[in-house]
Amino acid sequence: MVASKTLIKKFGLTGLVAVALQIAVPHAVGSAPHAAMEQVIVTATREETALKELAGNTAIINQTELRLIAQVHIQESLARVAGANLARGNGQEYLPALRSPVLTGAGGCGGLLTAVDGVPLRSSGFCNINELFEVNSEQAERIEVVRGPGSALYGSNAMHGVVNIITPRVGEHSGFNLGFDGGPHGYARSKMSVTHLSGEHGIRADMVVGHDGGYRDDSGYDQQKLTLRHEFNRDPLAITSTLAFSNLNQETAGYITGKDAYKDDQLKDTNPNPEAYRDAKSVRWASRIDYRVDENQRFSVTPYARYTDMDFLQHFLPGDPLEQNGQTSVGVQSTYYREINDRWQLITGLDLEYTDATLEQAQDQPTQGSAFLQNTIPVGKHYDYQVAAHMAAPYIQSRWTLTEALDISIGLRYEVMNYDYDNRMLDGRTADDGTACGFGGCRYSRPADRDDRFENWSPKLAMLYRLNDTHQVYVNLSKGFRAPQATELYRLQRNQQVANLHSEELTSTELGLRGDNGRTRYDIALYAMEKDNVIFRDSDFFNLSDGETKHHGVEVSVDHMLAKNWTVGLAASYAHHEYTSDQIVSGVNIKGNEIDTAPKKFGSLHLGWKPTDMAHAELEWLHLGEYFTDPENRHRYDGHNVFNLRARWQLDQKKTVSARITNLTNVEYAERADYTSFSGDRYFPGEPRAVYVGFEIAW
Repeated sequence: MVASKTLIKKFGLTGLVAVALQIAVPHAVGSAPHAAMEQVIVTATREETALKELAGNTAIINQTELRLIAQVHIQESLARVAGANLARGNGQEYLPALRSPVLTGAGGCGGLLTAVDGVPLRSSGFCNINELFEVNSEQAERIEVVRGPGSALYGSNAMHGVVNIITPRVGEHSGFNLGFDGGPHGYARSKMSVTHLSGEHGIRADMVVGHDGGYRDDSGYDQQKLTLRHEFNRDPLAITSTLAFSNLNQETAGYITGKDAYKDDQLKDTNPNPEAYRDAKSVRWASRIDYRVDENQRFSVTPYARYTDMDFLQHFLPGDPLEQNGQTSVGVQSTYYREINDRWQLITGLDLEYTDATLEQAQDQPTQGSAFLQNTIPVGKHYDYQVAAHMAAPYIQSRWTLTEALDISIGLRYEVMNYDYDNRMLDGRTADDGTACGFGGCRYSRPADRDDRFENWSPKLAMLYRLNDTHQVYVNLSKGFRAPQATELYRLQRNQQVANLHSEELTSTELGLRGDNGRTRYDIALYAMEKDNVIFRDSDFFNLSDGETKHHGVEVSVDHMLAKNWTVGLAASYAHHEYTSDQIVSGVNIKGNEIDTAPKKFGSLHLGWKPTDMAHAELEWLHLGEYFTDPENRHRYDGHNVFNLRARWQLDQKKTVSARITNLTNVEYAERADYTSFSGDRYFPGEPRAVYVGFEIAW
């Protein structure tokens, strides 16, 4: 509470937040609220639970919203979540931010957990910062987002939050749905869904196939995603199995450079890296087995397996080295639920996982540029290693109803992670044939074979207080962690032979007010977080983990019915992210500086109009405030405002047409801006105005 008062006193509330409070708070204290549709989520407890019964925040993007958005990129949907600020790259790439700065570089990947039906997309320690492009989120039933450290049910990487994609269930009736949409630059996409019921069995298939020619030179992608689902239900046993495939072939456009280059008509459509590409494929299987022992006890066991393979030309590095990585992993999530009595519920279980991963980096052409670069980055292999990893995590989470108004929840997770690293090249800092590099040695350094072990505890204490039947106050005290990723431990540079890294730890305090009276739904959360053992790369190119940062802010989510056919929705964030440890960058101690790529203000506002049950239109305003683009706080991006217009018309029970205009006012803006000493200001330019149309038919 003290942290919340300090935050308000220091930063105040933005105009948008003030408007939200004026809309929401009067309804919070009303004595006769209207009936509200109950929101149900699964992310917090691994089973369906009413949101109003949980002490914590969870944002939900439902299927109606997803169909209206008709996203080309996952960032378009997550923009509706307060505190989420994905920095879109080119094609399907992005850098994540959830109650955090935009996460990038050493220490960035794996800062938040991404999952499908509660099963993480990647193994702990082997993240891909763009991994959400593997998921068929275009056809999801909904997306659930938890901001801040997850519950005891989630371990490493669930530090800044959890993004959980929920796959659609088999429908109540067999049927078929086919859709097409198209837009500029050769963009075309088809979607197909089919469901079939037969007694106790149900099957469903969802597929999306897309092509984008790219609005910048020598860019674009082809992507295919397929999800198969089987449901079996014979009380007391239920089994839900999913098998998912994804494939991406992308020609990537790199940064454009120069102050305000994104405003230059001669530059913003160009591609300085026409050779860059990313080819990625994945296969995931999971089967959730639920067994109800009696009215008070049930088990859930989810075995799963994953395979990924990716080739990625690192166009942002000297020499354009090619990275080839792959992972094969198997695991099991197990959970036991027990209703001990009317006031005491218990969840406990054990998660196990095994991963076999490889990474190879090499370049086949001499490095261009200065003599220093040419002599320190040789042709040939830079890295070639294999890592076998084992993870085990027992956990327990319990909830007590102390009074009719007050619930207390306590959770604890212990997680141990073991890496067995095998260097398949020569150890040390040489070319792949053992020859030495000039100017003091090669840029890349390969540690000798080694084992590493990380042990972490993740506690959580939460309180939920019901003001009345529809409004609640919640308090969360929690700690999240992130074990070092394999690339941070074994992909070293210059003279570093061993990276003695520790797990990053984030301690969080959260105070929230939430309610839903049928006309207004709102969630207001204030938070204060401190992160220790922050992993970063210093000026000597060493991977270190003695950084510290501080994060605090306020998030407001509101959905309000203005009139019979009009609604307004707001997702706003005001935050401050700060370096709090001594760290020298370009001769400057950045302690006390704002973290780069961390705007204080950002969010979205949605004005919806539904003149009939068959038509729906929405005007969206996306706001991103200014932010520093370098840790020294010497350069900045001014921010931007972008407007989007969307509409869907259901012609009859079987046919639907849609249209959307992105960047309605054709503003010049940057999806991402940063500053580096070797390239200066650089940007991913935002796409100009674009018009998309679609058609769907069901039978």
